[in-house]
Amino acid sequence: MMFMKPLNYLLSGLLLAGWIVSGSAAAQEGPADSVNTREDAIRIFIDCDHCDMNYVRREIPYVNYVRDVREAQVYILETEQRTGSGGEKFTFTFEGQEDFTGMNDTLYYSASPDVTDEIERQGRTQMLKMGLMRYVAKSPLKDEVRISPARDLEQEEVLDKWNNWVFELRASPGYDAQDTRSELELRNSVSAIKVTNDWKLELDYRHDYRRTKYTYDDTLYNVFRSSHRLDNLLVKSLGEHWSVGARMDLRSSTFSNTYFSIDVLPSLEYNIFPYSQSTHRQLRILYSVGNSYRIYNDTTIYDKIRENLYQQQLRMAFQVQEKWGSVNLSLEGSNFIHDFSKNKIELSGYLEVRIIKGLSVRLRGGVARIRDQLSLAREETSEADILLRLQELETGFEVRSSLSLTYTFGSIYNNIVNPRFGNGGGRYYY
Repeated sequence: MMFMKPLNYLLSGLLLAGWIVSGSAAAQEGPADSVNTREDAIRIFIDCDHCDMNYVRREIPYVNYVRDVREAQVYILETEQRTGSGGEKFTFTFEGQEDFTGMNDTLYYSASPDVTDEIERQGRTQMLKMGLMRYVAKSPLKDEVRISPARDLEQEEVLDKWNNWVFELRASPGYDAQDTRSELELRNSVSAIKVTNDWKLELDYRHDYRRTKYTYDDTLYNVFRSSHRLDNLLVKSLGEHWSVGARMDLRSSTFSNTYFSIDVLPSLEYNIFPYSQSTHRQLRILYSVGNSYRIYNDTTIYDKIRENLYQQQLRMAFQVQEKWGSVNLSLEGSNFIHDFSKNKIELSGYLEVRIIKGLSVRLRGGVARIRDQLSLAREETSEADILLRLQELETGFEVRSSLSLTYTFGSIYNNIVNPRFGNGGGRYYY
């Protein structure tokens, strides 16, 4: 017990130092309220998945950031969708609460695919500033904000020599090695996309290759897994609720015992909500029916080396993003027309709900009933293929899930930026 007295002295010294530092900081910075809040500043809540909140707080210091939507005078929801050029279109929905009830607005910001993260971050924050001006103008802090153009702007006619086509090339090689094991992985893709208000055309090719070498019982094993896929999509808009189109998918995969396959599926989609509301809510019903021709690497468990099949698919997708949370659910069913017992039903989704002040729940998951594995090889699967997941195995179901609960309490204000010893609360949120 001899070490207890020095330990007590050390703890007392740390407590005293903390009290002195705290008192000194308070003397320099003034009352806590002056640090954490701006008197009469509007209170806002920003609902966004990919925001650098440290940057936003620094760029927009004339508001109070609160942790709970019920404490806010202005609720801001940011949603994003991929554009035809491969970039992102961000939608900012401003909803007034308390004194600003009825003052709502919607603004948009589009980022091209070649901009840096910094430029995109500046553009999104600038749009937040623009949307907040009408609320700040009605607060006592209106005299502390100045608005000025960044530069002289000239009107120019935009000429698109690519006619809305966007192309992307990507290569992702990887290598990992240890004493008894090495792995080479190659991922390559090529895509061409054209999106207009009336048409969507997508061509996407992907190649994945993985070679694994390992030594076991003084024997060197060399195994590989490879796949090719070419997806083609053509869609014609038929107004605010209907779309018609077709998919043509080509596949080759050692994992799925497929030497070559081609699926041609004409499709029809109906969205109960108008497509113009897609950033907030969607309820889409998609029906597809068509032909599937397949050639297998090895004879299947149904004694087939090639076959011509007809199949149909029905998919329902429900998406909502509001200030109480977000829901994204998908229910999909498919079967082969020659035998309805060869089918698959899958439910997957994501749910985030703010239950009460400071308490939120997040649930991700999916469950599938699988009865359509027609391509399974008849040849017995080796132990290496099973352990390295080189061959598809027979299964009747698949389940995946995750759950998280978060409860936060304390001060409703969240204005301070302090990046010392790491980013802390200022990191990107995903």
